[in-house]
Formats: sequence, structure tokens, C-alpha cells
Amino acid sequence: MRQLTVTIPDDFYETFISFFKHVPDVSIDENVENEIPLWQQEMVLDRMKNAKPEDFISWEESKKRLNAKWNKK
Repeated sequence: MRQLTVTIPDDFYETFISFFKHVPDVSIDENVENEIPLWQQEMVLDRMKNAKPEDFISWEESKKRLNAKWNKK
């Protein structure tokens, strides 16, 4: 037996699964625990598309801001 990981488009999923359900000794394990919902993917892509260069800050600046926020006493 061999194991295979496949990434397929959402609109082809049902066809793909229905085909493999009929193959003897095939086990289908749907790993959805780490799946990012489509609405969230679209939101991130939209934000990336609309972002302006002046909105970005460096990683070093981000670390400074986080440290300042969480190390307040």
C-alpha cells in the first residue's frame, strides 16, 4: 500500500471523493483541522490587495511594539 496527499480544487472535491470511495481497500482521511476557511482566505487576499506600502512596518519595529505592549508594568 502507498499513501498519497492530494490538493484539489474545491469544486472538484465531490467528484474526486465519489470516485475513490468505490476503489477497494482505499481509506479516505479528510484532514480539516488545519484548514483555513475560504471566507478567511478571501479576506486576507483582499487586505493584501488593498494594502499600501506605507502601512507596512519592519519585523524589528513589530517586535519593539509587541515588547512595549506586553512588557508594560
